[in-house]
Amino acid sequence: MTTLYYDLASPYAYLAFMRAADVLGAPPTLRPVLAGAIFAHRGWGSWAHMETRAENVAEVERRAAAYGLPPVTWPPSWPPNSLNAMRAVVWARREHGDGAAEAFSRVAFRLAFAEDQDLGDLAVLERAAAEAGLGDGVRDGLADPAVKAALREATESAIARGVRGVPSVETGDGRILFGDDRLAEAVA
Repeated sequence: MTTLYYDLASPYAYLAFMRAADVLGAPPTLRPVLAGAIFAHRGWGSWAHMETRAENVAEVERRAAAYGLPPVTWPPSWPPNSLNAMRAVVWARREHGDGAAEAFSRVAFRLAFAEDQDLGDLAVLERAAAEAGLGDGVRDGLADPAVKAALREATESAIARGVRGVPSVETGDGRILFGDDRLAEAVA
């Protein structure tokens, strides 16, 4: 069984998430984590704040086209603070199950990277929950101490397992492969 570690703010995680089941031959176990905490642990941040941003944006757009995904859009404030978005994934799982977390994530990724919506906006998270069939409650879920603790624990566990960024795939034999372009390697 493979595990996909992801954060909704990451366009590379979007590329991996949207095609993981097809490339891997089966849906992976999904593990939402907070990329910002991983960045803090490793001592450097996202490429979104580096000189290579334009090259990475072009690479994400090229890969999306090659993978047959819709053209990538970039929310005006990208990258957002993804804390609430990732808490929303955890809330969806705790309240409605794994399928709900997957559905919420799929809608949220589409809103962010195909419809240029800001996942830092609570109204966008409420829209994602509604479109995923989860009703209301996401706003209250974001403040739930159990949700906060679950995200923190998942992120700390991922770091301890060797996850150094998102997306990362953990193979059945415990290897951690970092990058959307390594999905096929997880199958090998």
